[in-house]
Amino acid sequence: MQTCLTINGTQHQLDLDPRTTLLDALRHHLRLTGSKKGCDHGQCGACTVMVNGRRINACLTLACMHEGDEVTTIEGLGQPDALNPLQEAFVREDGFQCGYCTPGQICSATAMLQEISEGWPSHVTQDLEAGAELTPEEISERMSGNLCRCSAYPNIVEAIRIAAGKQA
Repeated sequence: MQTCLTINGTQHQLDLDPRTTLLDALRHHLRLTGSKKGCDHGQCGACTVMVNGRRINACLTLACMHEGDEVTTIEGLGQPDALNPLQEAFVREDGFQCGYCTPGQICSATAMLQEISEGWPSHVTQDLEAGAELTPEEISERMSGNLCRCSAYPNIVEAIRIAAGKQA
């Protein structure tokens, strides 16, 4: 099936089996290996990418469903010689250990910060009228779909707070 995907601002024409997941299209057809295959069931968040600015698990969606969408992967957020502020904060605060979950954590955190700026509440948001404060509890709740098997959670939360300009 011919599918045109816009990944990190570049259009790619791919001939894919219609059953190809977005994750497999990224990793195996486009060689964008930043997004990781962890559980392949949408439970770990290692494959998190952004589609039209919203975070999704790339292992749970078919590539052909995203024709016309703007897909952003970790490669579209920054490069080793030009990290974005969230990536810099992850490095500075040691928000990773093995690094396997880090691309998904950063993509998820990027979209999560946008959700907060748009006034989206979470389960732990105290005041629905005033909006969410970037507390450790709020970040932890919103990032709960992204697992870190090394348990770098305190550093991940702090990196997100710092990147958002909210020093602890």
